[in-house]
Order: sequence, then structure tokens, then C-alpha cells
Amino acid sequence: MKKIKIAFQGEMGAYSHLACEELFPGSPIKACPTFEETFKTAYEDEDYKIVIPIENSLAGRVADIHYLLPKYQLQIHAEHFQKVEHNLLVKHDAEFKDIKYVRSHAQAIDQCQKIILKNKFKTIISADTAGSAKDLSKTNDKSIAAIASKLSAKIYNLKILMKNIEDESQNTTRFIIMSKKINQPEHDKNKKYITTCTFRLKSIPAALYKCLGGFATNQVNLTKLESFSVKNTFDQTNFYLDLEGHIEQRQVQKALEELGFHTESLNILGVYEASAFRQKK
Repeated sequence: MKKIKIAFQGEMGAYSHLACEELFPGSPIKACPTFEETFKTAYEDEDYKIVIPIENSLAGRVADIHYLLPKYQLQIHAEHFQKVEHNLLVKHDAEFKDIKYVRSHAQAIDQCQKIILKNKFKTIISADTAGSAKDLSKTNDKSIAAIASKLSAKIYNLKILMKNIEDESQNTTRFIIMSKKINQPEHDKNKKYITTCTFRLKSIPAALYKCLGGFATNQVNLTKLESFSVKNTFDQTNFYLDLEGHIEQRQVQKALEELGFHTESLNILGVYEASAFRQKK
């Protein structure tokens, strides 16, 4: 039996890496510099699963992901909700009084404004949180701190000066786990499911209104609906949709049939068990 290989976008120690470790402990993990390369890895090698952040409870959707979903047509295997816990990392001989600068991804900087403003730290924007920790590990500068995960501190031999410095304690990122070939789970009435699809509407008046009507009449709940432009045009729009239910359920089938009447294309990206995290909300 082949061992599952995992890929994610970012540096080792990123929150995506942390999600990989929780989901697939002991599996080989590959860090990819871009989302494009991450998707390409799974597209070219069926043994790979990729762990992709799709949205954050504070920052909203993750840029670029929606454009790669229809391009590579990978299937969603599962979802995972990862709590984001930011930490202030420094060199082992540094103390709080030494810090003048904090380095991290722009979103992490935005999510830790209270400590930054209170202490009048100057900010340095990095490509990602783990990358900021990696850069700090290569210097001897005690005046710089990085905002990153506990895993980054371990990987890059840094000291955690302060834990959980984020402004909002419920900061959470939703990940989807994808690969080239996934067996769709059979419907179990005792379980809850999410069905995800992308579609492009026909360019006719009230097309969106009409296609959404099928979900209302069949009492299918939509948990997410987002639009994104098609290539370099303003004429057409693609949509990303998550709904509660399994494609084998009659009401879901009828709603998707209605959707299909008003679309130029409709792609089912996955049917998977809903995370237990949804039931805590």
C-alpha cells in the first residue's frame, strides 16, 4: 500500500504545515512556494493530497484559490478548521525590551494590532508567517520579533516570548483537502455532508435569481456562495458554492438539476463529511 504524501503552500512551520501535521501525522510533507505548484503536485502525482486554506474567519477568502479550482479539477476529500494562534518569536537571548520591529505576513500583522500599537512596534511585511520566522533565525538581531506558529519556533530554534497575541481568540482558517482521485462517500443518514461545486451562469437576465430558487424550493441550505471573474473579462462570472447535504439526497439532486438549467458549466468539486467544528458554532 502506497503511503499518502502531503503538500501545502508556504514555508515549513506555516499554519498550513500545522494543519498537515494534525491531519496526517507521520506522512511525508512537501512545502511548495506557490499555490499553483501545490495544485500541480497533486495533479501530476495521484499519491499526493494537498491541504489548501480556502477562507479565514477574519480575513475572508484566500486569494487565487478559486481560480485554481476549475483549472486543475482536483476533488475535495474533506475539510478541516484550524485555530490560528499567533506567537511572538525572538532569538533565545532577546527580551521584550529589545524588540523594536515585528516581522510577519500582512494578515498576521493586522490580526495582532493591539500588541503592536501598545508597544509602538514598527512592522516588516513578509511573504508568510513561517518565512518571517525563518528569516529571523538567520540573523543575530535581537530588535526583531516574528509573529508565527509554535511549530515555526520549534523548526527555526526560536524562543516563544509571548503566546496567543492575536486580537481575536476565535481566529480560524478553513482548509480543504484535495487530490486527483477521490471516492465519494456513500450517504449515511446519521452524518452531515457538504457538497461543493463551481458554476458559470448563462448570460441572461435573472439567471442567478432563477438558479438559486431551486435551493429555496427544495429546502437546501447554502453555507457559502462567492463570485469570481473569468480570466480577463467583466462579462462573465464564475461562482463557488458550498451546500449542506449529499448529492445522493433527492432534494439536493433536484436543486442541482435546477441550477444546471441556468448554467453554462457546472462542476462538482466534492461531497464530503461536514467537520464537527461546524456543529460547535
